[in-house]
Amino acid sequence: MAFSTPTPPVSMPTAVRPRDVQVADLGSGTWVLRSRTWERLKFEVEYSRQRGTTANAYLIRGDRSALIDPPGESFTVIVLEALQQHLDLSTLDYIVLSHVNTNRLATLRRLHAQAPQAVVICSRPAARWLQETGLPPDRLHPVRSGEELDLGQGHHLRFLGVPTPGWPDGLCTYDPASQTLYSDKLFGAHLCTDALWDEQWRQLEADRRHYFDCLHSAQTRQVATALQQLQLLALKTIAPGHGPLVQYSLSRVMQDYDHWCQQQGARSARVALLYASAYGSTARLAAAIAQGLTAAEVAVELVNCEQTEPAALLDTLARCDGVIMGSPTLGGHAPVPMQTALGLVLENLAKTKPVGVFGSYGWSGEAIDWLAQKLQNANFPFGFEPLRVRFSPDAAAFDACQTAAAQFAQRLRKRQQQQAAKPVLVEGQGDRTHQALGRTVGALCVLTTTDQGSPMGLLTASVTQASFDPPGLILALPQGSLGPLSPGSPFGLTVLQEGRSVRRHFSTQQLTAAPFGQLPFTLTENGCAQLSDALAYLECKVSAVLPLGDRTLIYATVERGERLTSGVPALGQ
Repeated sequence: MAFSTPTPPVSMPTAVRPRDVQVADLGSGTWVLRSRTWERLKFEVEYSRQRGTTANAYLIRGDRSALIDPPGESFTVIVLEALQQHLDLSTLDYIVLSHVNTNRLATLRRLHAQAPQAVVICSRPAARWLQETGLPPDRLHPVRSGEELDLGQGHHLRFLGVPTPGWPDGLCTYDPASQTLYSDKLFGAHLCTDALWDEQWRQLEADRRHYFDCLHSAQTRQVATALQQLQLLALKTIAPGHGPLVQYSLSRVMQDYDHWCQQQGARSARVALLYASAYGSTARLAAAIAQGLTAAEVAVELVNCEQTEPAALLDTLARCDGVIMGSPTLGGHAPVPMQTALGLVLENLAKTKPVGVFGSYGWSGEAIDWLAQKLQNANFPFGFEPLRVRFSPDAAAFDACQTAAAQFAQRLRKRQQQQAAKPVLVEGQGDRTHQALGRTVGALCVLTTTDQGSPMGLLTASVTQASFDPPGLILALPQGSLGPLSPGSPFGLTVLQEGRSVRRHFSTQQLTAAPFGQLPFTLTENGCAQLSDALAYLECKVSAVLPLGDRTLIYATVERGERLTSGVPALGQ
């Protein structure tokens, strides 16, 4: 399957409203410059909702000034004109880049020509790339995560490294003066309106989810790591690279990202998408294939082989159910990182797992053929025909990526069904109670009981299997959290599924009744609540209670149980 785009795409029709720059004073010596387009900006799937987009840049002025994230070349002329109306460029001290690419480089060069004194602040990977493009080394200041820059008047900027496979040079900036996080690719959306803020945030949910699925669903492990450090910040505003600024839904957007990351981790089928990209075209194809797999409810681990150590790649291969490899062709060959990755795949991936190959090229595309031939010789089954794209991908190429992803997902599901047929038959003959009991160890559970006829619940991960015949459990609960529980008392244990939001409703310190007014449940034979959204459920009876320091140990016998679904248990922290 090959696609060729030797000439630039035909220009899109003129928009009803022309591109412009919306400038707004955010207070605390901070301004936003939103470069706006009201129509689809590019062919990539992330823009497929066709609601336009904004490229947000931010200007901070203390005793010194800093411009954060000037936009790409689509907006170079108009954003520089708008910027000059608010700042004498000869006085600009710093340019902060959250990530770099050839698109943003076009604006940076024009800006640096007018402000040669400005120092570029970026991550170390970004600085290495910028040096190769000819930017003067004395105008570059690479920073590590945690470093700070004092602009004066309280603007003590703190830089936070957020590397991902898609943006290995990723950097966020936090300004304590305004309690603003400049989040770049996180928490954004592609839509263009006159609304600066997220007052109508419920109307943004579909756009935010689409943006997340397209940009981050294949790198949720790294996004989850970033969330852990960002959630510690005192925030009044999140200022993303695209879409409305976030002020009215701060906690919601954080919770959504956390939930979406968990959902990806809980999916039963997982693909490792390995790639290298010389000029960005292969990376764009990888993103499109990843989005197609996500749409097919397949978890994706995006791996930039140029930034990944072999040990980490081996770990990814051990978790995956299939592998897709993408490579450019450089001098008639695949780049060395892809050659290394192929060797690891050939040596460590089971030959029954499906594979796929794609790539972009300028002339002959030998790397794509070489990868496909090596995998074919090793007798790997292919999930789709090798996908070849000449030069920069166009709309047809991105459509082909979506089709290839759907075909691969179908092949993957078929293989899983074939593998699962026999184990399911055996499992059905087992004891249901012991199956449910096996899901509790190390899992996040909700203990349920009743108090004067009202259901109560407590979140716990401190569950250990104590005996097999009769089946028994030991729970370690906080002192004073037992409520009505005593020897002889019945209780239930609901095992939660990974990727669900049930855990948010319960306390780990005390029994509470409030969640049962919001969550669906049924009453079991012992009179305790069974939450509907559960992986497994056990009905238990307290045999003994033993106070031990700040904890209370409960030994309980399991009277009956049921494994309700084949999902993944939520793990306790």
